[in-house]
Order: sequence, then C-alpha cells, then structure tokens
Amino acid sequence: MPQLRDSGTRTLHATEPVPSAEMDGFCRIFGVETEYGVAVTGANKPVDAGQVAMTMFQPIVSRSRSTNTYLTNGSRLYLDVGSHPEYATAEARDPREALAQDLAGEKVMRNLALKAQAKLRESYGEHATIHVFKNNVDSAGHAFGCHENYLVRRFVPLETIEHQLLPFLITRQLFTGAGRMTSDGFQITQRADFLDEAVSSATTRSRPMVNTRDEPHADPDSFRRLHVIIGDSNRSQWATWMKLAVTHLVLCVIEEAFRQGEPSGFEQWAFAAPAQANRAVSRFLDTPDAELALASGQTVTALQLQRQYYAAVESFLKQHADTMSTSLSNTSIAEIMGEWNSALEALAQHDYDALADRVDWAAKRRVFEALRHRRPNVTFAQLEQLELDYHDIANGRLYGSLTTREQMRQLLAAQAVEHAVHEAPADTRAALRGRFVEAALASGVQFSADWTHLTVTAPERKEAVLLDPFSAKPTAEFESLMDTLQ
Repeated sequence: MPQLRDSGTRTLHATEPVPSAEMDGFCRIFGVETEYGVAVTGANKPVDAGQVAMTMFQPIVSRSRSTNTYLTNGSRLYLDVGSHPEYATAEARDPREALAQDLAGEKVMRNLALKAQAKLRESYGEHATIHVFKNNVDSAGHAFGCHENYLVRRFVPLETIEHQLLPFLITRQLFTGAGRMTSDGFQITQRADFLDEAVSSATTRSRPMVNTRDEPHADPDSFRRLHVIIGDSNRSQWATWMKLAVTHLVLCVIEEAFRQGEPSGFEQWAFAAPAQANRAVSRFLDTPDAELALASGQTVTALQLQRQYYAAVESFLKQHADTMSTSLSNTSIAEIMGEWNSALEALAQHDYDALADRVDWAAKRRVFEALRHRRPNVTFAQLEQLELDYHDIANGRLYGSLTTREQMRQLLAAQAVEHAVHEAPADTRAALRGRFVEAALASGVQFSADWTHLTVTAPERKEAVLLDPFSAKPTAEFESLMDTLQ
C-alpha cells in the first residue's frame, strides 16, 4: 500500500541538461490547488466538519492508509489543515488542460461526498446532507484558498514578480473574481479582506498574495514554482481558464525582458500598498473609478491598469508571434487576447450583465438582482444562502441550473472532464505518475509517490526520479521501476 510524502526542497540532480526549448521558449507548466469547505445540514444530531471530511476520505484511507494520495490521473488528493479536502491538479502544459484537471477534482470530491452522505444518513438521519463548497470563505468568516502554480525560469528574481506581476494579479480580479456577499455590500472577490501581505513564505500565520516558499518540483537550478494565492476559487470554467491563460502571457513578457536585459514595461506599475489596492479592487462595483496609489506617486484605476497590461502584451505578441503560438498546446493566443479585450470593454461600459455568462461575480450579481426584483424583502441571510448554494459542488442547484439554461458558458464537454478524472495529461510527467500509481495499486505492492519521486518500498526498494515536468517520455529508470510491477 502507498506511503505518501511531500516533495519539498530536497536536493535533486538532473541526469541531463534542461532542453533549450524549455528554457529559451515560452512553454509553461500550470497547476491549480483547491481547498474545499465542508458542512452538514439536516442531521438529527450534531456532526462536525472534521468528522464529515474523515468520512469522505475513508475510501482513500482504506486504499492508501493515509489521507494523502496520488490518483491515476496524476493529481494529488489529501486532507489539509483544518479538515479541508484539497485537490491539486496534475501538471498541465495548457490552461485548458489544467481546467479539465480542475473540473475532474470537482467530480472526485462530489463522488466522495455523496458516498459519505449515504453512510452518514445511517447514523444521522435520512435528511443529513453534505455540502462541499468550492469557495474561499465559510459562514464563520474562516478563509481557505485556491492556489495557482506556474513554472517560471529561475533567472527572473522574486522581487520582479512582486513589483511587476502583483499589480496585474490584483486587478485581474475584475474578470476572475468569484464575488461575495458581505454585510457591507457585494464585493467582486472573496479573498481580498483576508490577505495580509504582498509576498511571504508563510501560508497560515499570514496570508500573502504570492508565496515565496522555494519548492520548484523541477530542476531547481533552472526553474522556480510561482505559487499564487490571491485568486478566488471559480465555478466558471471561463474564469479558471482565463486567469491561467492571461497570467501566462504576462509572465512571458517578464521572462523575455530578463533574457534580453530590457525593460518589460511593467516596472512603473508597482502599488504603494498592495493590500489596500486589493481591497479597493474588491469594492469595484461601489467605486469603479477609484484611484489606486502607485509606488511612483502616481495613481491609476484598476481598469486603466489592466488596459496597460493588455497593451504591453499585445505589443509583445507582435514581436514574438511565431514562438508564442507554440507556447500552449491547446489554446489559441488570439482567443485569449480576444476574450481579455472583450471583458475589459464590457467593464469600461459598465455592462456587467454582458459578463454574467462567464464571470462568477457578474453571474451572482445578476441572480441576486433578479431575486430582489421579484422579492424586494429578501434578506441578507437568504442571499448569503443562495451564494453558498452556487458554490456547493455536492448538492448545490444554482450553478447547475445556470449551465443547464446556458446562462453560464461551458468550455469543456462532460466527456473531456470524465476523461480527466481517470487520465493524466498525456504530454507531461503526470502521465508517468498516473501509469505508476495504477500499476502499483493493481499489483498490491507497497509504494510511495510525490511530484518528483516514485518508489516501490517493498518487497524490494526501487525508485525513479522524474525531474522534468515537461516530459512524458519514460526514462530507463522509470521503465526499470515499472518492470517490478509486472
């Protein structure tokens, strides 16, 4: 049976140099980690969320002797601090593939929840219902995260990430925010009021927007893993896809500027107070033209700053059209730019309903306003409950109703998501990890796995190191390891 471990910053040595196409080009590895909230209603006696989460993970413990495991699709499934079920997608080369893996995580969590619900009803009554929320704030005000991961070239200093990328990440929430009902009104993001610092290595005692803990899960001399914490958990497929896609384009500009020793054009956009700017952006609907203070002493609105990033990326793409067109395996750069521009145009016109089929906060806003029109006396508590239903992947109705009525845009067919539940991306090392986990489970051997290491621990110890996240080509070491599972 598997014994799981985390691959932190351990000494790793590449057996061969990183190919120049990966260092000199614009290809990237994407990943999304989602923490889910858990609650129970309808039980005939008290049951806490921790107990529910453990019931959900009982099949995982039975299989793995742990609440931390890797699946045959290359992803990681585990219980995080505070009894939050968490799913980390397998490595993907394209935002659309990362989206498929993220949606696969929703299906995995939903299946675990519904199986646990059937078991729970044996002891807590036939109406006991498990809710699994893909959001970032619970009713008690506790916050939990959705983290994006981008493999970036190590020659880009972290200080550059802070000063040049963070203003983009903060204002990107104009079209990627999930939205949140608060006692002070409706905000377009869920995380803004809970993030304390711009950049930090901590994740629990303080909540930074970008985490600097150095765990590349790749050749540490060539790459770092950019761990973005500022983003919301999205139900919208478009929003998940877009936040990864547009961030990729901005990172390409920053990386190329450092390769060439030239300015990126983003140097002047650093915020004087990032946390303050983040909270101001979250209240965009109240003050869409709020001036955000820059470190230079100038001010700019969130929409103006997004326009500046868009223009810089557009100029960059004209110079690097050929190489950028091959940076993503399944997404058109022109499609990303078209969607980005369309969102910014709608925001400029204050046409928020035009965004309601793809932007989570706009979809919620439209639903809430329609409800208020029909029922002027609707209470804050009722709106808050409706919002939670939107994020409930186990027993929620609202989001499913919107998609059924084609009021929310779907990018992937159900078959593609089902495929991702069982199969890893075919063009990254996740494909090898998935093969190993499937074969190890079938053979019944004791094994361990993490992002870079696969190990048969008994009856005879044997290990394979997968240092290159871009490669799905079996190494001799991997083939030898698989031979032990025949």
